[in-house]
Amino acid sequence: MNSTVKNLIEAEKKAANLFNEIELRELLIPGKSEEEINTDIYNLAFEMFRIQKYWHKRIVRCGKNTLLPYNENPENLLLLKDDILFIDFGPIFEEWEADFGRTYVVGNNPYKLKLKKDIELAWHDGKKYFKTQSEITGAQLYEYCVKLASNYGWEFGGEIAGHLIGQYPHEKLEKENKINYIHPDNFNKMLVKGVNGEIKNWILEIHFVDRKEKIGGFFEQLLF
Repeated sequence: MNSTVKNLIEAEKKAANLFNEIELRELLIPGKSEEEINTDIYNLAFEMFRIQKYWHKRIVRCGKNTLLPYNENPENLLLLKDDILFIDFGPIFEEWEADFGRTYVVGNNPYKLKLKKDIELAWHDGKKYFKTQSEITGAQLYEYCVKLASNYGWEFGGEIAGHLIGQYPHEKLEKENKINYIHPDNFNKMLVKGVNGEIKNWILEIHFVDRKEKIGGFFEQLLF
């Protein structure tokens, strides 16, 4: 394992600790707005790690907003009883990027709990598929993730299924340059060297939705 991978894994461990603390501190309380929860998590991250820098916008989405992919900027909703929400933060730990996303269910709605479970299982399915391929393009992995959604009884909600990750700032993720994304138009091989001469490192993200029920779930982390 090279030093880049070690640093990325260490950054992700810290992000996981932050997300665990979100639950322990009971920050996800019905009646709070998405913006309030976002601020609470930002303050918690500063308390735990003294970090104030994030490489992408911090996302907290609940209710119908969980249908929406990253690029959207929806209205600020309140977290309700028996609700679902997901959190997507990209904190920077000592110049190393993390990108961590998790879904939470407030209450005991079995359908929402199934969605939460399915996206995590599907993420590991995607990882297993990726690891068994000697050569794979971003388009092929995206297509596989779309099929996973169907297999689990959902629709894939993301315009992408992941992206590059690295030392801050990593290779610029220009929206029009699809080779940096797990995207249906990325026909480049993922297992190639980047501009720094090292094998590229990827984030895999799973976003399943049910548009009729107006709910979605999101799970992302390092593809190792």
